Amino acid sequence: MSVTLFSRYACFAACVLLTLVTLPLLPGSPGLWPLTLIAGLLSLVGVNDLRQTQHAVRRNYPVLGNIRYLIEYIRPEIRQYLLETDDECLPFSRAQRMLVYARAKNQSADKAFGTLHDVYQNGFEFITHSMCPAELGKPEDFRIQIGGPQCTRPYSASIFNISAMSFGSLSANAIRALNQGARLGGFAHDTGEGSISPYHREHGGDLIWEIGSGYFGCRSDDGRFDPERFASQAQNAQVKMIEIKLSQGAKPGHGGILPKDKITAEIAVTRGVRMDRDCVSPARHSTFSTPRELLGFVARLRELSGGKPVGFKFCLGHPWEFMGIAKAMLETGILPDFIVVDGKEGGTGAAPLEFSDHVGVPLREGLLFVHNTLVGAGLRDRIRLGASGKIISAFDIASVLAIGADWANSARGFMFALGCIQSQNCHTNRCPTGVATQDPLRQRALVVPDKAERVRNFHRNTLKALAEIVAAAGLERPAQLEPRHLLRRLSESEIRQYAQLHAFLKPGELLGDRIDSEFYARMWRMARTDSFEPAPFA
Repeated sequence: MSVTLFSRYACFAACVLLTLVTLPLLPGSPGLWPLTLIAGLLSLVGVNDLRQTQHAVRRNYPVLGNIRYLIEYIRPEIRQYLLETDDECLPFSRAQRMLVYARAKNQSADKAFGTLHDVYQNGFEFITHSMCPAELGKPEDFRIQIGGPQCTRPYSASIFNISAMSFGSLSANAIRALNQGARLGGFAHDTGEGSISPYHREHGGDLIWEIGSGYFGCRSDDGRFDPERFASQAQNAQVKMIEIKLSQGAKPGHGGILPKDKITAEIAVTRGVRMDRDCVSPARHSTFSTPRELLGFVARLRELSGGKPVGFKFCLGHPWEFMGIAKAMLETGILPDFIVVDGKEGGTGAAPLEFSDHVGVPLREGLLFVHNTLVGAGLRDRIRLGASGKIISAFDIASVLAIGADWANSARGFMFALGCIQSQNCHTNRCPTGVATQDPLRQRALVVPDKAERVRNFHRNTLKALAEIVAAAGLERPAQLEPRHLLRRLSESEIRQYAQLHAFLKPGELLGDRIDSEFYARMWRMARTDSFEPAPFA
């Protein structure tokens, strides 16, 4: 007991003793001032540790216990810069981040001495190449036309675009740099649900206006959808597409609150909210509550925007709910121009840990299900599919294109291009690189012209790498990638194509008398157009 007691208080006792011993000696030995001062300050820290009631470690180990909190505070930096391996994904590996940094700076991303991946590990994925590679395609031609038969103003989009990130989550300078980079590179910039800020408009880059459950930028004073406010913004020439956000990969089914003390005058004007009350993003939309009503909202937005492409983004949850939307498309004849499938591995400024870890369907499975449902319902050729969720490399893009997507979006990839170092302080307002903060001094570090050029470089060089992958596979354009081109290792002795791993429905199969997949047949029976609830006794 005495030994334990001594170890707990020895450091504090030594500081007090050193202070008392050296204090009388100061007049004759001025050189002792630094030692006495340090010992005295540590003694005061120890007294405070004994008096405070919040931290048991500090009460039991005065002075010494503070080391624990210091190490805990700097642990992320120590791990990232000294302990983390190049291929450790937390959530992006150093190798992935360095790839983006190199491409953003227009530097070579080539690597010597072979891959860091264990190609014999279960889950390893790769794309097969041809003995007769095709000629290299032009990345600037990798574009798709978005706009179905009910759209009068279709948009020619790049197959790689900036995913949804709001002003408020990102700084003004980050928004400026992203939009200027999008204009320079000829690709689209999704506004996120925080609406269109002056910083989105400053450089004139193409915008995809995302509308969430809070209807920011097009809401009435009571938080409901305002058609007149929507029309006034949607008909701006810079807005190319309208995206209804149903859910988000990192926290599907979860709303959000921006406390009133964090609402700046700029955010209030941009979102159309008041500064004297909390800004609420509900978990669900108030404008519709059934699949049929959702499609009615799609048609209404398309009309109010003057015929621009309108679609929705969501993370797949209950499979029968999306099938209900597909059934409603067949019943009403109303089709969205596009659908963006967000994977649960997507990022966000802040989300409950349980939601990030355990709620929502991952991108690959969600994308495959949506693609299959549209094929089986005979609708796939009239609706474009986007994919988002941890996409940063050319292989990531090729992978989602191979299993059904028409284009890919990236958020964190473009954040890395801006200089993000994955400090994971997005929700604290203390972003060290000025990307995810509203602190004016911190965001001054982000120089817009320089970072805009890096955004353009990252996009261009990633599509160059995609062109090389496509040509190596013997194909002329990315749209030719199919599930047979993407393979996965299942064990030491088994590798399979995605075409072998998953069920792929035939065109119109859901509409016939026989559906080969029991899962798809059961989900189709459960789907309803008048409710998101499953059909009884399905």
